[in-house]
Amino acid sequence: MAVPFKVDLAGKTAVVTGGGGILCGSMAMALAECGAKVAILDLRKEAADKVADQIKAAGFTAIGVACNVLDRASLQAACETVRAAFGPCDILINGAGGNHPLGTTSKERLAQADLDSTQEGFKSFYDLDPKGIEFVFGLNFLGTLLPTQVFTRDMARAGKGVVVNISSMNAFKPLTKIPAYSAAKAAVSNFTQWLAVHMSEVGIRVNAIAPGFFLTDQNRGLLTTADGAMTPRGKTIMAHTPMGRYGAPEDLNGALLWLCSDAGAGFVTGTVVAIDGGFSAFSGV
Repeated sequence: MAVPFKVDLAGKTAVVTGGGGILCGSMAMALAECGAKVAILDLRKEAADKVADQIKAAGFTAIGVACNVLDRASLQAACETVRAAFGPCDILINGAGGNHPLGTTSKERLAQADLDSTQEGFKSFYDLDPKGIEFVFGLNFLGTLLPTQVFTRDMARAGKGVVVNISSMNAFKPLTKIPAYSAAKAAVSNFTQWLAVHMSEVGIRVNAIAPGFFLTDQNRGLLTTADGAMTPRGKTIMAHTPMGRYGAPEDLNGALLWLCSDAGAGFVTGTVVAIDGGFSAFSGV
């Protein structure tokens, strides 16, 4: 993969949570191509190792580390592993996140007939499971806060560092059917701004990237059919995306590298950058 431009991250240690996924795996490769030593953290060790192996095969430096971003002991163990291999973390990418069916409604809008529905598996707003809501908030918000607590301590001591959170364009305009995920990503954006202020005197810059629609393992079944055609929801998304396509993983890397570069973004903190093909700017008319 060729990065859109090079920034100098030589000597830096970057930690990418959720790094075994499609989008964060691409981010990890971009950071490595710019000279960073990259630790790929993922709940699935085999996924983390796969990305790390791809980076090493390209001639760069990386390790895969098993980590549960909702478990402080797991995070602390991962931090110690990274520190022993590469030194303290300089750049933290909080990429772990996702949705859950228990926090998702079956329909976009509530109809009176839905109140008495006996259809198996049907979920109206009133059927949303608090455990599902808690899971989505935990994974997205606590899964951002807890790694930040663990990995930025060394940054604060050093008086410098970079945090890039992964929000979503859902934080600007909530999508139908997924209230828990939309609200959780809004919390990530709000936390990004709060943390930027809180960390300003110890030299840590905190920003976020808000991706629009990218085809990943998590949403492919929702947006495309088995033969690759768009589902009705996918067609609606395209109709509301001015650039008329899904994002490609590498579309995120230019903003990522800019935000990670002290030379390029040294006076940038507390911002949330939408990378969504214009989706959040379009009214639909």
